[in-house]
This record gives sequence, structure tokens and C-alpha cells, in this order.
Amino acid sequence: MAYMEVLGIDIGGSGIKGALVNVKTGQMLTERYRIPTPASRKPEEMAAVVAEITKFFNYTGPIGIGFPSVIKKGICTTKGNLHKSWVGIHVTSLFERHTGCKVTVNNDADAAASAEMAFGCGKDLKGFVIMVTIGTGLGSGAFLNGELIPNFELGQIPYKKHSKIELWASAAAKEKEVLSFKKWAKRFNTFLAYVNLICAPDHIIVGGGTSKDWDKFSKYLEVDCPVMPAEFLNQAGIIGAAVSVTHPHA
Repeated sequence: MAYMEVLGIDIGGSGIKGALVNVKTGQMLTERYRIPTPASRKPEEMAAVVAEITKFFNYTGPIGIGFPSVIKKGICTTKGNLHKSWVGIHVTSLFERHTGCKVTVNNDADAAASAEMAFGCGKDLKGFVIMVTIGTGLGSGAFLNGELIPNFELGQIPYKKHSKIELWASAAAKEKEVLSFKKWAKRFNTFLAYVNLICAPDHIIVGGGTSKDWDKFSKYLEVDCPVMPAEFLNQAGIIGAAVSVTHPHA
């Protein structure tokens, strides 16, 4: 059965958001419903929230989920910014057990990038495109000539005394250290410079929660590569998660 309306859920370190999406057009059909991510960030508690969101929409069809970690064949292989007990969990089975629905799980940044490449500012871009999502961490999705290269984890690059650069340059770091947009943007620019040096992309798209403040920090970005804000801003994760149900790696 082909579904036109699919529930997309975007799981983040601070919030879990869902909405119904038209997977043919990429349009969100409802307001997003958000529940704070449980403080424990453990599997059972987070799966219960996913079930609660599913129930809120009175939904019984297939669900697409963007998950903030490396996912291989449905299994979480790195903890990301979640609890270490996620590693080795079959995420797809866990969410199917809690929701009673068929579930498709992808890395959250891959999902967001898929939405932008299918329906947003990336749909006409050729070559190597990297999307960075700014949130609790720094997610990244990569496309080469329209094809997804899954599980690009550029936020995990070690930087100085930090085990990973996202601990220093994410939105969570900005909030924790009460940084101005100018000071934080200099850090984010350092990250983008590394991305450009290592990957040499043709385009960089910036999404995630902080992308809605593009006008407040974009003037401080100086990278030798075209950088643009995501068209769907913080909704890209939900839309991409839903679209992945009918168009895997769209």
C-alpha cells in the first residue's frame, strides 16, 4: 500500500518532534508536536516518547524516524549525544515494539539532508553537497550527485582538548557557555573550515534549530565554499524522516 501521508519523527538531544508529512510534495500537513527528550536519554524512555507522539496523531501507518547516531541495518553503532546503552540496540525493532507500527530509521542529519535535496534548497545542486545540522551536536549529511553517502559524522572530529569538535561548536555549547552569535559563529566557522579542508564540498547547507537565526551569524562565516541556509530550517529532519519511508535515501 502506497502512503501519501507519513508520520515523520525527528529525535534530538533536547527534543523529540513529529508531524504528518505529504511525502509526494515534502509539505508538513500538521503543526509539529514536540516532547522534551527524557533526561536519561535511555532507549526505553525515549521509545515511550516516540509512542506518545504516534498516539497524539492517532496514527497507525509507517513511521520515518531521524535518529542522532550512526545507524547500520537498523542498529545503533555509536552513542552520539545519547546514553551509552543505545550502542548495539536494534533501534528499528525497539520503536516498532513501542508504537505497533512499521518503522524506518535513518541518521537524523541524513534525513534532514534528504529533505533538502529532494524538495528544498539542494534539489538543483550538483556535485558534492554537505548539510550540517546545528543542535545538541553537529550532524552532517553528504550527497554526491544526488546520492546519499550515509553516516557522515563530521561533528566527531577531535579538536584541541575536546574529544569531538561538536562539544565546542554546537548550539548546546553556545547555550552552555552563554556565547554571543559572533563568538559562537567563529567556532562554527572553524568547524566549517575543517569540513571544507577534509571534504572539499561544492556546497554546504546549514540546517538544524540554529539555522532559523541565519541572519544573526551568517555574516561571520568565511569559508571558501558556497554556504546557504536550509529551506526547511528545523523542519527538515521531520520531513526527511517521513520521505525516507517511501524513498529510502531520497
